[in-house]
Amino acid sequence: MNIFLLLAIAMALIIILLRRHVPIGPCMLVGGLFIWVMKTPSLHYLWQGFTETLTMSRTYDILFALYFVMCLEIELRTSGALAGMVHALQRIFSSTKVTLAVMPAFLGLLPSLGGARFSAPIVEEASKELPLTQEHRAAINFWFRHIFEFSSPIIPGMIMACNIAGVSYSDFIMHLCWLTVLAFVAGWLVLITPIKTDGMTGFQEDKQEQEQNTQDLWLSLSPVVLTFVLVVFCNMNASVGMGVVTVGLFFVLQFTKRSVNLKEIVLGALDMKMFFNVICILYFIQILTVTNVLNEIVVAFQSSPLPVPVIIGCVSFIIGVLTGMSQGHVAIVMPIVAAMATGNLNLAGVAMAFGVAGQMLTPTHMCLVVTVDYFKSNFFKTLQPILLCEIIILTVFSVYSYFTW
Repeated sequence: MNIFLLLAIAMALIIILLRRHVPIGPCMLVGGLFIWVMKTPSLHYLWQGFTETLTMSRTYDILFALYFVMCLEIELRTSGALAGMVHALQRIFSSTKVTLAVMPAFLGLLPSLGGARFSAPIVEEASKELPLTQEHRAAINFWFRHIFEFSSPIIPGMIMACNIAGVSYSDFIMHLCWLTVLAFVAGWLVLITPIKTDGMTGFQEDKQEQEQNTQDLWLSLSPVVLTFVLVVFCNMNASVGMGVVTVGLFFVLQFTKRSVNLKEIVLGALDMKMFFNVICILYFIQILTVTNVLNEIVVAFQSSPLPVPVIIGCVSFIIGVLTGMSQGHVAIVMPIVAAMATGNLNLAGVAMAFGVAGQMLTPTHMCLVVTVDYFKSNFFKTLQPILLCEIIILTVFSVYSYFTW
């Protein structure tokens, strides 16, 4: 069977399962098993892929990094620092426009599945005096929450992409961080500029509350900044950097007399469903590797009349639309990038930029689902400004890449 036809059928199978609300990990694994059955149905390959998945260092770097991200979120939430940070930002920003853009963006630095549900009430509160449609509010919440997909070292997709493509966190983030700035600018032009208001946020605090909330702001901001510095500038593994910051924050919270329960943190972060999904995705990648599917794809790409970056961009966008999550398009496309040119920042950047665009324009994206549900907005009307923002980003990125490579 033609390798691309085989992949197309496998992807269709994955999408059918996703539509039936099967978790992404088992969906990917079923797709991998289908490829194995059609390509080389020998138990030897399954066992080889399984043992390699469990013995590779990248597997544990990804798992521990994700675990510590969840520990950090629990520490900030249960200590009250996260809520206090929100109040402090409401006081600091004198412009409602800035509040609407910055607050969901900041909260997006701490990724969580469907996390747009946390920032949605903030956007609603900040815009309650403005004559905005529910679709406009939903689009603001959804777009700005995801502008750090290109530059945050604790985004699950970024963690997986760097490990799979064989690029360092610092190099990859420095290579793509300008897209975060571009995403903010595009969102500001499309979503914020049309708003007619010079209003204030209107949030009131007494002096003691101001001091408390300012402390909460620094407690919430410093772990993200410190992790970024450790990973980007000190070339530290994501798991190690997150572990150091998470442990340090626990003692800082104790010192500042914040109530955090160690048992709740340690056990609450044990999201076995997410860990299982990640292992299934990594196993899927190894199945593609040991059955030589990736090498066949590389050969097919190299013989194609289309430029490789064009093919990678199109495939990444399609997979992003199909899966609706960074782990999905990263798991499928980044192994191909690694097989073709391990450590190639340009090719990995194309895969990331177009994959993120795809995941931002699909109903399979959990954050979009919960945002539309919260604001009771029309799905397609909510997506219209998002589509315009993505057109701006992909156009600028493509033109820049064409003239600088």
